[in-house]
Amino acid sequence: MRRKSLKKIIAVSMATMMAFSMAACGGSKSDTSKEKEEMDVTLDQIKLGEDYTDIKADLKFLTHRTDIVDTDFEKYKQEFNKMYPNINITYEPITDYANDVTTRLSTGDWGDICMIPTTVDKDELGNYFQKFGQYDSLSKSYDMLNNFRYGEDIYGIPSMANAQGIVYNKKVFEQAGITEIPKTPDEFIAALKAIKEKTDAIPLYTNFAADWTMSAWDAYISGSATGDPDYMNVGLLKGKNPFSDRGDGTGPYAVYNVLYEAVKQGLTEDDPTTTDWEGSKGMINQGKIGTMVLGSWAVIQMQQAGENADDIGYMPFPITVSGKQYATAGPDYCYGINVNSSKDNKIAAMCYIKYLVEQSDYAQAAGAISVVKGSELPEVLKDFDGVELVVDNPAPEGEENLFGDVNNDSELGINVSGVMPKQVVEEATSGTKTMKEMSDEWNAAWTAAQEANGIDPQ
Repeated sequence: MRRKSLKKIIAVSMATMMAFSMAACGGSKSDTSKEKEEMDVTLDQIKLGEDYTDIKADLKFLTHRTDIVDTDFEKYKQEFNKMYPNINITYEPITDYANDVTTRLSTGDWGDICMIPTTVDKDELGNYFQKFGQYDSLSKSYDMLNNFRYGEDIYGIPSMANAQGIVYNKKVFEQAGITEIPKTPDEFIAALKAIKEKTDAIPLYTNFAADWTMSAWDAYISGSATGDPDYMNVGLLKGKNPFSDRGDGTGPYAVYNVLYEAVKQGLTEDDPTTTDWEGSKGMINQGKIGTMVLGSWAVIQMQQAGENADDIGYMPFPITVSGKQYATAGPDYCYGINVNSSKDNKIAAMCYIKYLVEQSDYAQAAGAISVVKGSELPEVLKDFDGVELVVDNPAPEGEENLFGDVNNDSELGINVSGVMPKQVVEEATSGTKTMKEMSDEWNAAWTAAQEANGIDPQ
């Protein structure tokens, strides 16, 4: 799907969205015809279990985690209700989350808490979401607050954070004679070849048919591929032809070329259109798959998908920059509170989000990184010893929307829709275009978008 900002979706299809919202939205209602109830409570001011314990509210929570609505989320509600017995929480699981929620946000009547989709532009945040507080205060307690920061205001709190690497089956690697973790694209392709030659496992499973899984590849083109925390908002955004081959196995080209070569050389599943996301979890657990390119959040799911949890490992993406490996780290989905909810509902929502971030095991259960300052790295990252985690720096003031605008105008959908990795699989399968031909197309689209937004590529 091409990336569209919420502004464009509203302008093009408001009538359709309003009709959809009347049919799809239930639970707690917000009267958007009334003036928003102002609230000066901030997340850092709340003392869990002490403040607002008598508050009454019915909250609706839109979630992408369809797999744990009846398990972990029920546990969290019960634990939270021991402190806040009068706050009722109803989860609404959504499968096509980003698309559906992007549509529903425009109505204002979607519930009270959601995981903020990346389609919301920074300067639109205040139109849809309640402020949690200011960066200087919140950053004393939490890491990685830049995704939904506009100026000094924070509109989204990360549910957890991920490091970007590759899920792999240790036993498959052992059977293939792979004794060291690959550190370069060439070493990784060589490892995939060994898996194909010496085992019955699929060397690299793309999960192409799931669609959303393909956008995972975009997450490696910044810190993992360059070691530069400013790459996204400087090197990529303002650089000249950033998708070109650097010739040293680094940068975005190197990331996508790993996928291209794997598909082209027959090191992936036979038919990408028939992949099965849920089935792949058990397959890698059973040693039927060697590797999958996914964030660290996926490790626990693969470990829990069978009896061979100890066989599942996680390794850095195979790129080395000047002799050192890096791994992009950043927040997963961020919690947002509906700015149109009642004041009591907003306070209740803030209390619940604070509980989820600070006291629940949501991040730990996913094998992810807690954003609470001082938290230890999860066990799944033990193979990242000596690897430097890179968190993207925020855009300069006044340029908060610039990357999104260029990304949108280029129609490349970086970190949104997986346009480029999906094209890579398609072209490598058909053999109609080379990596250079695709990268030339991407550069042309990116350059045109840069110029349209007043950027002179350097």
